[in-house]
Amino acid sequence: MTQVAGPAGTALARARAGVAAAFFTQGFVFISLTTRLPTFSDHWSLSELELSLLLLMLVLLAGVGSVTAERLAPRVGSAGLLRGGLATIAAAVPMVALAPEEWVFVAALAGYGVALGLVDATTNMQAVALEHRYGRPILPSFHGAWTLGGLVGSAVTLATADVALGWLALLAVVPLAAQAAPLLVNELGAGLPDAAVAVPWRPILLVGLTLVLFYMVDTAAFTWGPTYLERAVDAPSRLVALATFPYLAASGAVRLAGDGLVRRHGPVRVLRVGALVACFALAVVVFAPTWQVAVLGFTILGTGVAVIAPLSFSAAARIAGAGQPDPALRRARVDAVIARFNQFNYVGSLLGAVMIGVVGAGSLRVGFAVPMVLVLAILPLARAFAPR
Repeated sequence: MTQVAGPAGTALARARAGVAAAFFTQGFVFISLTTRLPTFSDHWSLSELELSLLLLMLVLLAGVGSVTAERLAPRVGSAGLLRGGLATIAAAVPMVALAPEEWVFVAALAGYGVALGLVDATTNMQAVALEHRYGRPILPSFHGAWTLGGLVGSAVTLATADVALGWLALLAVVPLAAQAAPLLVNELGAGLPDAAVAVPWRPILLVGLTLVLFYMVDTAAFTWGPTYLERAVDAPSRLVALATFPYLAASGAVRLAGDGLVRRHGPVRVLRVGALVACFALAVVVFAPTWQVAVLGFTILGTGVAVIAPLSFSAAARIAGAGQPDPALRRARVDAVIARFNQFNYVGSLLGAVMIGVVGAGSLRVGFAVPMVLVLAILPLARAFAPR
């Protein structure tokens, strides 16, 4: 285990706090918007199919943002790109909230989608670089900061359920403030040869499939959970954010304890237990007779899937950096892999956001039955996470 002390340790601690703030901001804004999807849908008279198409656009453009990060990070550094993504979010959110016409709303949402992918990729680039410097698992706590931000966003939604959508413009203050946070400076310059970032993708693919399954479940909970409570189990409209709030609370608690859990039990056992818990939780949601039982199911789901994403990014970075002693070249390889690996995020998000809506067009219970079954595929995939 690497121990970092003195000025270097202080600088790392400040960078760690800054990256955690960026994760918090991403979670806060994303959940603040997704928990209001039923309100946006009603405001613009969107059908479930039209809402699915908007989510499809958001996912695809987030993929564009992630690819942009992959191309630019070796040249300009992930820190500058992260600040640019936060600035774009700060500009897009007021437009989403205050759009006078539907086309303005769609355009603003598109801009947010690109920034979403840019920030997703660069926050994880920063996080895996810091984890390497620390020499121990710290990614779960970074993703815990994302969850804490989402938890605050969900609480704000619950507290302002009757407030006009225009007040959402004030959310822009958070990404604006996050731009000032200290980050880990990228030591790379331009001109690295392609061979320097070449990595073996076959072992990373198995880890990526696990990430796809996680984001399928996670996005289903975020994007369709509130609608499920409103339309499938007749929850009061002011309480639909309860699909997200307890899910995030449970997930955040496990993520903040995740660093220690992984050290004690290993990633393989943690993943397999989590997959079984997630399957059970989704069964509770699918067969829930009342909205209160469905909320319980979403809460249990948060505990089951909490550490899948940070373990996936950590494993991908470990595979990418293996056998490369030069710190600069190792950082280049890892940054390239993390940005491309982040595309698995959007494949899973696509399944969770669009497939659930299409399959569940007649009944969202049927839609949620799909991830209930597919999440069990993590059981055999977990062996790919065993450290070598």
